[in-house]
Amino acid sequence: MPLNPPLADWQGRWVWVIGASSGIGRAAAAALSRRGARVIVSARQAESLQAFVGEHPGSVALPLDVTRPEEFQAVARSVQAHAHGAPALVLYCAGHYKAQQATQFNRQEMERHLAVNYAGVLHLLEAMLPLMLAARSGHLCLVGSVAGYRGLPLSLAYGPTKAALNNLAENLYLDLHPQGLGVSIVNPGFVQTPLTAQNRFHMPALISPEEAAEHMIKGWARGRFEMNFPRRFTAWMRLLRCLPDAWYFAAVRRATRA
Repeated sequence: MPLNPPLADWQGRWVWVIGASSGIGRAAAAALSRRGARVIVSARQAESLQAFVGEHPGSVALPLDVTRPEEFQAVARSVQAHAHGAPALVLYCAGHYKAQQATQFNRQEMERHLAVNYAGVLHLLEAMLPLMLAARSGHLCLVGSVAGYRGLPLSLAYGPTKAALNNLAENLYLDLHPQGLGVSIVNPGFVQTPLTAQNRFHMPALISPEEAAEHMIKGWARGRFEMNFPRRFTAWMRLLRCLPDAWYFAAVRRATRA
């Protein structure tokens, strides 16, 4: 049973992809454009956005630093003008990742993760929710991570922000679904992006950004609330959430030699 109004026909529909300069965001924007969507792409890297527009005629580049709420307000007004109201989809894919352990604690890096991965979503909600609620239409999708399911080695800064997004998405769904809005959360495993390129450990079931984008397209078409992929990896991660704490910590230490 679909939990959201299915999104399958993208022809001529406006979408706003935040974090579209590389990785999953760029691949999702390209996949939507191929299906006929009018794509607005945002990120800090203006040159990368212009390159995307050159490759995908009809798309629009609106540079944005997600840590600056005043920029979010201005760009949201431009999105509204282009879409003549609320876009069919708003996808928040902006992200920051740097491995960290408590034995090498860095408060500034922790706060950078918080500013990009979580506070940026709050700026988005402040700018776009009034418009979407007034229109009683539109779909909000956040990109989390299986790293938000439970604590993992090297994920001290990153994991908590993704856990927060999962909880936030559930609360948003409860509040916004009765208002006619769609809400979804994407929890990928390892995807080959500039962020994961920092990792110096084996990443099981690593997939391409293009494969991740296709999973998302299918999830929106089926009206799903949560999309996690690839299932051969994320199914195990979901199972680990159910283990008693002692079993979980032992399993993680054994698997990672942490």
